[in-house]
Amino acid sequence: MFSFWPRVAVVVSLLAFVFPRFSPAADSASASSAAVANPGQLTRGKLSYLQHCVICHQSGGQGSPGAFPPLAKSDYLMGDKQRVILALVQGLSGPITVNGVKFNGTMPPATLDDQKVADVLTYVRNSFGNAGEPVTAEEVKTVRARSRFPTYEALMKASAYPPLPPPPAGFTLREVARLTDHGTRLASDGRGKALYVLGQGGDVWRVEVATGKVKQILRGDEYIDRRRGGPSTVGFTLDAQKRLYIVADQRHETRPFVTNEVTIFRTTTTVDGEPAKPVAWFQTAYPWGVGPFNHGVGHCAIGPDGFLYVNSGSRTDGNEAGPGGRYFEGGETADTACLWRLDPRAEKPEREIFARGLRNAYGFCWNDRGEMFATDNGPDADAPEELNLIERGRHYGFPFQFADWTNQPYAYTPDAPPGMEFTRPVANLGPDGGFDGRSHFTFHAHSSPAGMVFLGDDFPPAHRGTLLIARFGNLLKKPRDAGFDVLQARLQQNAAGRYEARMTTLLAPLGRPLDVHLGGKGRVFILEYSRQTNNASETATLPGRILELAVKP
Repeated sequence: MFSFWPRVAVVVSLLAFVFPRFSPAADSASASSAAVANPGQLTRGKLSYLQHCVICHQSGGQGSPGAFPPLAKSDYLMGDKQRVILALVQGLSGPITVNGVKFNGTMPPATLDDQKVADVLTYVRNSFGNAGEPVTAEEVKTVRARSRFPTYEALMKASAYPPLPPPPAGFTLREVARLTDHGTRLASDGRGKALYVLGQGGDVWRVEVATGKVKQILRGDEYIDRRRGGPSTVGFTLDAQKRLYIVADQRHETRPFVTNEVTIFRTTTTVDGEPAKPVAWFQTAYPWGVGPFNHGVGHCAIGPDGFLYVNSGSRTDGNEAGPGGRYFEGGETADTACLWRLDPRAEKPEREIFARGLRNAYGFCWNDRGEMFATDNGPDADAPEELNLIERGRHYGFPFQFADWTNQPYAYTPDAPPGMEFTRPVANLGPDGGFDGRSHFTFHAHSSPAGMVFLGDDFPPAHRGTLLIARFGNLLKKPRDAGFDVLQARLQQNAAGRYEARMTTLLAPLGRPLDVHLGGKGRVFILEYSRQTNNASETATLPGRILELAVKP
C-alpha cells in the first residue's frame, strides 16, 4: 500500500498498506518440534500471527529487506528467549542484527495478553524452518513485570484512542464506532443508515451509524477455504442489488510455482436485506510475488457504466527477477499491475484488462463527468506516489517509469518497448501532500494514498467537485510521518488539457486511514486502520475506528 501490506511501498500495504498471506507449507512445524509444542498452542499462535504480525513479517516469515527482519531460520528469534519476549511485550527500537543483516527500525508492543504472547512465540519458534521449545504464559508474565508496561492492563491503558483532529470549518467530526478487528474497507448503499466493514481475513460487520452498534454478519472461515492459506481481503463493495463483493487473495502451494489464487466472492440477499453467505463468482491465479511485494488483487467498485472495476497490484517492487526454485523468476504477468473490468450481469464473467502500468491502485472513484481517478503506490526507490486519471487502454508507466522521473531507479528497470506511450500522473500544485515548491507527481514518497471519494452537490460550494484521499502513512521511515491524513484535491485542467490538483490537508493526524466512503446528505465516513497517528508512537497497533465527517445543518 501501498506496497500495502507492508507498504499502501512495503500497505497495509497496507497499508502494504499492503493487505499479506499465509502458507500452510511455509509455516508447518518440523516433526521434531511438533512433539514438543502443544498442537492447540500452535493453532492459537498461528491465528494471532495472522492477525497481528503478518503485515510486517509476511506470510512465510521472510520479513521485508531493509525494513522488517525475517523470522524464518532467524538466529535472533531462536537465541535469547527472554530478549524476544521483551521485544513483544515492550516493543523494540534501534539497531539489531538478524542472520548477519543489520536492521534499525521500530516494532510496537504486541497487544496480546500473556498467554497469547506465549502462543505466538511458540508458533513462530516452530515455523518457517525453526524448531524450539515452547514459551509459557508464566515466562511472559515474569519478563513483562520488568518491562515498561509491567502488566497487560498497563499496556492497554497506554494504547488509548487519540483525540479527534479539529474538523474543517462548516463540518462536524464524530466517532461512529470502535472496531475489534483491523478494518480494510467500507461499503454501503450510500444512504448513511448502516455501513458494512470488511476485516483483513474476510469477516464482515454491520455498523448502525446512528447508534454505533456493531454486529458481525459474515465470518471469513465459513466461506473461504483456509486450507489454501489464510486470506487477505482488501476488496469490498455493494452493488445496486445489495450484493456484496469480497476479493480474497490466498497463497496456494501449486507446482511448479507457488501461486496467488484470487477469488471474488459475491453474496445474495436474504428476506430482511442482509447479505447471505458469499459464493465464488470469479477465480483466477498467477505466480506468487517476489518477497513482500505480492500486492494481490484488491479494491473493487461499481463504475457509472455498471461494470465492476478491480485493482490487480504488482507482484514485484519494480519488475525484478524472482528467487527461483518454487517461485516464478519472471517479473510482472499479464494479470498484474493493471485494472480489470468485469460484468456483474454475467454468472461466469470474462475479465477485461481496462488499463495497465499501475503498481498498486489501492483506491479509485469517478467524478460527476464519469471520469475515473485512482491512487497508485510507488516503489521502495523513493519515487512519489501517484494520482492518475484512468482512461481505457492507457498505460501508466510501471515498471518502466515512476511519477515524472526520467531516470531508471533500479539496475533491472526494463527499457520501455519502442513506441509505448505513458500517461503521466496528476501534478500536485500544493500547498500540501508532498508539494515542495514545484509541481510534484503527486504525493510524498511512501505516504500510501489509499481510498478516495468525489464530493458532489450535497456538499458546500467550497468543497463541491473535489476528491478526498486517505493516506495510510509511511511504514518505511522516509520521509518521517508522511500521510496519516485525509487530503482534499481540487482538480483543474491546464492549457494542454491535463489535470492538475491543488492539494490541502483536510484532516490530520489520523490513525492510518485506509478508506473513505460517501454516506449521503453531505457525509463522509473514514475508516482508521489503527490508533497510531505517527511513526514515533510507541503505543500498540490496536484496531481503529470509524469516523463521520458531516456538513453542519
